Amino acid sequence: MSTAVAAEFDPTGPLVASGNLRRRRAVNRFAEAIATGAALLAVAVLAIMVGAVAVRGAAALNLDFLTHAPRVPGEVGGGIAPAIVGTAIIVGVATLVAMPLGVLVALYLTEFAPPRVAGPIRLTLDLLNGLPSIVIGLFVFGLLVSGRHQSGFAGAVCLAIIMVPLIARSSQEMLLLVPRPMRDAADALGVRRWRTVLTVVLPAAAGGIVTGTVLAIARAAGETAPLIFTTSIFADKTSFDVFGTALPNIPTEIYTLSQQDDPTGITKAWGAALVLVVFILLTNIAARALLARSQRRLTQ
Repeated sequence: MSTAVAAEFDPTGPLVASGNLRRRRAVNRFAEAIATGAALLAVAVLAIMVGAVAVRGAAALNLDFLTHAPRVPGEVGGGIAPAIVGTAIIVGVATLVAMPLGVLVALYLTEFAPPRVAGPIRLTLDLLNGLPSIVIGLFVFGLLVSGRHQSGFAGAVCLAIIMVPLIARSSQEMLLLVPRPMRDAADALGVRRWRTVLTVVLPAAAGGIVTGTVLAIARAAGETAPLIFTTSIFADKTSFDVFGTALPNIPTEIYTLSQQDDPTGITKAWGAALVLVVFILLTNIAARALLARSQRRLTQ
């Protein structure tokens, strides 16, 4: 029987399609069709959502809407200028807090941490990244708002907590892309480790770190639940006081306007949503462009 099997199989002969190969090809085509359909479905959902926001928000979008303060409910006119300024301040403060922390964590994980320490830290970052934002808002509310007052700084702390794991993980991936020979060359010249990190590793990965930060900004700018807990007091004037009691922002403005019975408020809510969606889309596009540029530089 073994002789018959050996006679049937010729290792030097040409490869011919078997029933098993045809089955694998069929399964492969089926899997590709499912994956393609899922991707197209995701794109279609995004297109429908963005299209709906654009169609309904375009009626409210004009220069007065972007440059004037809101008016009392039911009154024609008014805009979201204070909310735009407040959002920029809150996200800016959050970025100033989160970016140094995220980059330092990434540097420690890639350059200094032993494996037994790096693993738990990575797990912690992943868990923090998956933590619901409303839980973060409730935590900061109990830490900074309860017994005091709402403030833009408390909202910035919430967004910073959301941004830190995103910046840390993306920065870590970009630092790992820095070629090892660059570090070895600095070590061969007798350069101290911290100086190698500051003068060789960080400049090489700077583009990717900025890209990760921009993506984190896009994610944080649309968060609503934490800001409702920490800085949702209505304000109809532009404010630059981060520690004050009222610092309006676009997410809470959308929430407030959408709860009104007045159709004008609903239209303004759609307009504010369109402004926020456009900002997030442009930020993501810019981040992708920066990421592609930094990857080309690192692989050259």
